[in-house]
Amino acid sequence: MSEDRTVRTLIENDIAWVIINNPPVNATSTAVREGLETAIADVAGARVAILICEGRTFIAGGDMSEFDTLPVAPHLPDVVQMIEDSEVPFIAAMHGNVLGGGFEIAMGCAWRIAASGTRFGLPEVNVGVIPGAGGTQRLPRLIGIEPAIDIACAGKIINSEELYRLGGLDQVVEGDLKQAALAFAQTLPLRPTPVSQRIVEPIDEAALTRKKAEVLRRAKGQHAPLDNFDALTWAARPFSEAQPKERELHLALRKSPESRALRHAFFAERQVAKPAAIAGATAREVEHIAVVGGGLMGAGIAASALNAGLKVTLIERDKTAANAAHDRVTNLLDGALKRGKLGVDQHRRQLNAFRTSDAYSDAAPAQVAVEAVFEDASVKQAVFSELAASMDRNAILATNTSYLDPTVIFAGIENHSRCIGLHFFSPAHIMKLLEIVKTPETHPDVLATGFALGKRMRKVSVLSGICDGFIGNRMLAAYRREADYLLADGALPYQVDAAMRAFGMPMGPYEMQDLTGLQIAWANRKRQAADRDPKERYVPIGDQLCEMDRLGQRSGRGWYLYDGDSRKPLRDPEVEQMIADYSAKQGIDRRDFTKIEILLRLLAVLANEGAQIVEDGIAEGFSEIDMVQIHGYGFPRWRGGPMHYAREIGWRTTSETMKTVAGESPNSWRLANMNNEEPKKLKTAAV
Repeated sequence: MSEDRTVRTLIENDIAWVIINNPPVNATSTAVREGLETAIADVAGARVAILICEGRTFIAGGDMSEFDTLPVAPHLPDVVQMIEDSEVPFIAAMHGNVLGGGFEIAMGCAWRIAASGTRFGLPEVNVGVIPGAGGTQRLPRLIGIEPAIDIACAGKIINSEELYRLGGLDQVVEGDLKQAALAFAQTLPLRPTPVSQRIVEPIDEAALTRKKAEVLRRAKGQHAPLDNFDALTWAARPFSEAQPKERELHLALRKSPESRALRHAFFAERQVAKPAAIAGATAREVEHIAVVGGGLMGAGIAASALNAGLKVTLIERDKTAANAAHDRVTNLLDGALKRGKLGVDQHRRQLNAFRTSDAYSDAAPAQVAVEAVFEDASVKQAVFSELAASMDRNAILATNTSYLDPTVIFAGIENHSRCIGLHFFSPAHIMKLLEIVKTPETHPDVLATGFALGKRMRKVSVLSGICDGFIGNRMLAAYRREADYLLADGALPYQVDAAMRAFGMPMGPYEMQDLTGLQIAWANRKRQAADRDPKERYVPIGDQLCEMDRLGQRSGRGWYLYDGDSRKPLRDPEVEQMIADYSAKQGIDRRDFTKIEILLRLLAVLANEGAQIVEDGIAEGFSEIDMVQIHGYGFPRWRGGPMHYAREIGWRTTSETMKTVAGESPNSWRLANMNNEEPKKLKTAAV
């Protein structure tokens, strides 16, 4: 028996057990690869070897901390080949997640069995690379090219039942995995042809072209999905020729900006979930929440909480509104059932855990109450006055405000340490971002409870201090302001939008305003008017559109025109003339802007505002800024977020662009400390 702590070998009679124990996810680190290489030699003389993992999962991927260093022998492709070529055949006995390098190792084994519900995939595309140990070459040989494309190019995860149906497993285990592996080993079928030596079933050329078009459409500008597609097609060649080519591309892609950005996002998501502000704090147990307000936002919050297994009581102002809110939430649940997002039993449990009421007293048993009413401080104050009178004095009170100061909203409430901001993004049952807003008196345990709730609801939670708009909407206001300056100085809405879409944004700032409704930002600008510096440049074209009842898609016209029910924006000569007339009235000599000029200016403004937010102590670091932008505003994940992207193109470039922006609109911008050095805060999120 090998006593290696990471990989142990135990021989019982003629069966060898190779046991991996590399917590938390048994990643294919150097120690695991070395241990497997040793184990392959140690099992000599056994009739069969069973590869199994301790802990909650089989091998769930590679160790990404090694991506920024030179590869260290033994290399994973060699280890997988050793397993496949071993005189002693291997059985992979799998549970939990079998991902990336773990799946590649499993495909090198002679047989594969897995516990029911085990999840399989090649998610390397999600960090901007392709598999590097034969994944794109063995998977098409194992299950066929079409399902392999879905798994490798889209990062699709399938369960053991689906993999068995595709021919990738020899057995799905319902009971004890170890006992099932032992029973399988005692009655071995004939050793099959190694996966690497199998022939890929040919696919119709037209079908392959359609699959490639699907990959391109889903990629939305990201390169790795197409890289994976190309590598999969190499499986038509001999394995000995194609696998080294796969490895070469894998190693090259590790160094790509796309992979660096995606790895940054991967680690940043985990970092922001554990802010310094909750270090040592203990989250409270929460099983029941009250939601006040049953509009689109409140209904989405309620649905999200129900999906998390919570009991939900939704409070409305009267029975009619409560009934409408009930219908709104149940419609969301019914839709999830129809789309297969919920099972029948889960749907029934959620309906049973949900009730609506017009009485605040029904919120009394809840441990947390979330307010989701109209964005007016006095309305929200009245809600919390009622909640405070009805609930336990220690129950957590949360406001969903997107702009207003929570300390004003909670004024007059007893025990401010229990008060917090939980800013969900709409639609709340779909959007992943949750801004958790700390007031000066919020207790760390209350903050920790907010983060625990966010995790339970499958949100990416980001801590924010108090400022107008918090992190996300404060940055959005700066972004839109610079877009308006570009309009006034010579650009047109479609040009600004096209530049941002070309970068990878799902839509540009003017398309987004039309989608969400221009009246929202207009109301906020009116609220800010009294405090706006009169020297600051202000472009009122958006206000004029609102005054003309051009409120966006729902009114059929905004920055663009919309034909009937179509959401396709059409250029509007009237709006473009309004912009030209405004410039003339202001004495502005309009000029042309290239796509790259528009892009760099808007990105510089985002980075500048993000840096200020960190300087002001609103966010703990740049990772928080990037996660808000990626998960709340559609910033392309494969670009890493505005702060990461600023680092990629160089802080000097970003700083110089921002100085140009500020110089063209005097008294309108405060410059952050970007200079030529990367701010120290950013290094906390480095991979």
